[in-house]
Amino acid sequence: MGLLRKVLVPFAGLVLAFCFYSVREDFKPEMLQGKRVIITGASTGIGEQMAYHLARMGSHILITARTEAKLQKVVVRCLELGAASAQYVSGSMEDMAFAKRVVKEAEELLGGLDMLILNHVGSSYFGYFNRDIEHVQKLLDINFLSYVTMTVSALPMLKGSGGSIIVVSSMAGKVGFPFVAPYSATKFALDGFFSSLRQEFVMQNINVSITLCILGLIDTESAMKAASKVYMVSPAPKEECALEIIKGGAFRQREVYYQYTSTKIPLLIRDWAPGLLDYLIRRNYNLESIKEN
Repeated sequence: MGLLRKVLVPFAGLVLAFCFYSVREDFKPEMLQGKRVIITGASTGIGEQMAYHLARMGSHILITARTEAKLQKVVVRCLELGAASAQYVSGSMEDMAFAKRVVKEAEELLGGLDMLILNHVGSSYFGYFNRDIEHVQKLLDINFLSYVTMTVSALPMLKGSGGSIIVVSSMAGKVGFPFVAPYSATKFALDGFFSSLRQEFVMQNINVSITLCILGLIDTESAMKAASKVYMVSPAPKEECALEIIKGGAFRQREVYYQYTSTKIPLLIRDWAPGLLDYLIRRNYNLESIKEN
């Protein structure tokens, strides 16, 4: 009976997931037309691609990142693609005052907010934990506390619009992956905070959805530079990933898994055989490329 349960429960989960995703074929770009959206970390990678998708859908977009020159180029491209409006604010999310200012800019420039997409991430190393506590603190500020700060600042506008919060996270926020301990800690923190906040919204009848996005390896420039020679897994395309995140937010999903098979299935294994999952994860690394810190 125990073995049967271990087989049937994951299988039932897969069947339910298939049924759930099959009903999402009715997504229409018009769902995002005219929506007022903040996208953080939007100068490159997944954030940049989300900006382009939303531009094609006719959204009002406010993007932010550290590098002003890159943001300017993204804004120009968004306008070419048909954005209702596109503007940027440059600065570092290490500064909580800047995080608040981005939301204030959205209120002044867009007149409100329908969707807050939290996607930015601080740079980190890929290797054995080097005992650098200051680095952990810095990542917590950028990858976690700024997310909370922006959420708190944006909540009045999102309550007024019945809007959505989209939190871009990672498999490293669900499972312990080696060589990314500081980064992983911040992603676990996002999962805990926003999952708890979702519960409180329901209990308080607050009509603001929270979508947590669980991503595998994506072919962004930063990910490929950090892990391509070490993590022996084929990356997924950032353009498709960005679209799936937007769809998940539009449908107010609880969680988005991308790519589904490489993210959801390992979590089913984790629940029933965590030691096996740890072993399978370790097998994907080229240890000869890892240097001691």
